[in-house]
Amino acid sequence: MTASPFPVLRLKPKADARRIRHGHPWAWSDDLVLDRRSRKIAPGALAILEDAERQPLGVGIATVEARIGLRLLDRDASAKIDADWLRARLSAALELRTRIHDQPFYRLVHAEGDGLPGLIVDRFGDTLVMQPNALWLEERLDTLTALLSELTGAQTILKNGTSRARAAEGLPEEMAVLTGDAPDGPIPVPMTGATYAADVMGGQKTGLFYDQRPNHGFAAGMAQGARVLDVFSHVGGFALACLAHGAQSALSVDASEAALALAGQGAELSGVADRFSTRSGDAFDVMTALQGEGAQFDLVICDPPAFAPSKQALQQGLRAYERVARLAADLVAPGGTLILCSCSHAADLSKFRMACLRGIGRAGRDPRLIYTGFAGPDHPQHPSLTETGYLKALAFRLMP
Repeated sequence: MTASPFPVLRLKPKADARRIRHGHPWAWSDDLVLDRRSRKIAPGALAILEDAERQPLGVGIATVEARIGLRLLDRDASAKIDADWLRARLSAALELRTRIHDQPFYRLVHAEGDGLPGLIVDRFGDTLVMQPNALWLEERLDTLTALLSELTGAQTILKNGTSRARAAEGLPEEMAVLTGDAPDGPIPVPMTGATYAADVMGGQKTGLFYDQRPNHGFAAGMAQGARVLDVFSHVGGFALACLAHGAQSALSVDASEAALALAGQGAELSGVADRFSTRSGDAFDVMTALQGEGAQFDLVICDPPAFAPSKQALQQGLRAYERVARLAADLVAPGGTLILCSCSHAADLSKFRMACLRGIGRAGRDPRLIYTGFAGPDHPQHPSLTETGYLKALAFRLMP
């Protein structure tokens, strides 16, 4: 048997090797035997993971000084992590998306959900936006760029290196054009019957949130003839989908005037600008003001940022979700629908639902749960990682 060219990390005897054998892709640093040899393994280097009996569990990326000591790439410890290996993973990701979507607008790579830890790629037609959020990806950036160009035929590939995850890996915050030319303006993105304006160079994250697509679709199905309020609207995700499916009117609320300007562009592109309006400001303040004005809406959607991005922030985040639900419920007309969303992986579905129900109850409303939604299938969940199943959407009918 040929000796592995990679260093070895071994689990402690008391560590639960079955958890990893049964599918979990991470080994915690606290579970690893960390001696002088293993501590010398460079962050981002390939390493073999073994159980306490020296049986191989796979090959992965070592970060022994971090909380996650190793992220598995392949359960075959003899796998060669080279350009062909990367091509196979990227090809599998692309094949799934082309089965799901008939137009090239989707999340192409979803990190561990596609077996590529730390890598996010969103596709906007002939433009790809890549977020390499780990050192091992940064070291293979040229190879990844060439493979993505080869497999998709994309003319432009952008690097968005502005995530918090990069800072945790000691990587710089930067934007770069890897191939082609930077777009000279927002990219039109057809989705759920509407057209959105995605600012891939200066917008939030990669420029558009594809994960809400199925929940946009549910909301749109409830929108015929409705007065719609879309709070934390970003570029008009729910509002524009609802208008495209016959809403009487839609008001988008967001703290970012730049995002609302893009929402306005999307309304023009979608041919619904005459029924669309915006209001800039703190969402809590605007909802309070609307209540004071006696405003009522048939469909209210709130899709806030991650109020509970970590376990440490969970209780504070749940209180914020409860407050959103209370303020939003006051604005729903009798018999109307309230949709509440969370992108906080630390707040699981049960905790988020209870926070929503407390808020609705404090508003004196009587809810019925009619829909539970998640991210679309272009955001595949790793069953062992709640982080990949972060998005929840709950729709309640508020009884007359």
